[in-house]
Amino acid sequence: MKNYLIKLLISTLLILVISYFLKIEITNYSAAVFMAVALSFLNTFLKPILKILAIPVTIMSLGLFLLVINASIVKIADYLIDGIAMTFLQALVFSVLLSVSQYILNKIFTEKNNK
Repeated sequence: MKNYLIKLLISTLLILVISYFLKIEITNYSAAVFMAVALSFLNTFLKPILKILAIPVTIMSLGLFLLVINASIVKIADYLIDGIAMTFLQALVFSVLLSVSQYILNKIFTEKNNK
């Protein structure tokens, strides 16, 4: 539970920082928290289903279609949260930056807590 809260905090902070640099409109901080929760939920339940359904397209595109799936997950979360507005291209860049940043920061902060 502690690691989940740390990951949620990291996601929220990254959403705020990345959205600032990409000029994505976030009206308040609670929208960023809800975005982090929505992305966590969608990545856990919806993303595996989309990945299985898109296996042929993913193979034909040599894996690049996974970027479209990630951007679609971000756009779905954007649709569910009222305080955030972004285009699909912003969602694509946002999802790549968020994934890489989350990977690095989660390795730094959650590995220390497991030991």
